Amino acid sequence: MADDPHRQQDPTDQYPRPDFPGQDQPHPGWTGPMDPPPDHGEETYRGSGRLTGRRAVITGGDSGIGRAVALAFAREGADVLFTHLDQEEDEARETTRLVENAGRRAVAVPCDIREERNCRSLVDRAVAEFGGIDILVNNAAYQMSQPDGIEAITTQQFDRVMRTNLYGMFWLTKFALPHIPEGGSVINTTSVQAYKPSPHLLDYAMTKGAIVTFTQGLAQMVAERGVRVNAVAPGPVWTPLIPATLPDTAEFGKQSPLGRPAQPAELAPAYVYLASQEAGYVTAEILNATGGTPLP
Repeated sequence: MADDPHRQQDPTDQYPRPDFPGQDQPHPGWTGPMDPPPDHGEETYRGSGRLTGRRAVITGGDSGIGRAVALAFAREGADVLFTHLDQEEDEARETTRLVENAGRRAVAVPCDIREERNCRSLVDRAVAEFGGIDILVNNAAYQMSQPDGIEAITTQQFDRVMRTNLYGMFWLTKFALPHIPEGGSVINTTSVQAYKPSPHLLDYAMTKGAIVTFTQGLAQMVAERGVRVNAVAPGPVWTPLIPATLPDTAEFGKQSPLGRPAQPAELAPAYVYLASQEAGYVTAEILNATGGTPLP
């Protein structure tokens, strides 16, 4: 973890740089075994009331970027309902602890967003718990590296990637929008892969490109309702998904101009900004956090 991320310093050395120890995990991956351990802002994120009283729904909030966003939202004053897979219950308990230690409500919901009925039930649960939704963060995603090319991408894998990354986002947004008031916000997680696709992540990159289009189109559709829609496009980020889905993590992030992957804590402020009223004139935008990789 960074000693003090608020101190002016060289960003190339702010967090660990590869080469990292070899590590491999079964999907979906867990935070505990990762070396170096990811930083979610546990010791460093400082809230300042930007989201006081807001009600947030975050998919994939048990670890990685989702956990960092849940922690930051809570320290900014928001209550948080987040999803996790059944096998991620231990991870979800840690996110719950962080949110509750910030003095806010945490509701952890095991949910497979690949099913429409689950997405509808999730929105109903959030409305029952909080009385409404002010911020929806569509963050959950699935990827699996296939270095052997398109022939190695099975229909089962393709279907899982599409339903997790696109169908779930579409359904959740569709069901949540009637409950999001003026001043509310939808924030999607896209990726540098939307613009510079890696061949071994072809199906995943396809979905991230679609998320950019969805974000920009939906933002225009709902602008008259007073609801903003934006996205964050991370570059390489050190999360459990990486050792669980990529064959070699030793040099992960080394290709970025900053020479290292981002930590989840470095992404959370982007989501806070887009959710806050400070971004009141920002909609249909993609906030790129790629470590220096130029994007269109």
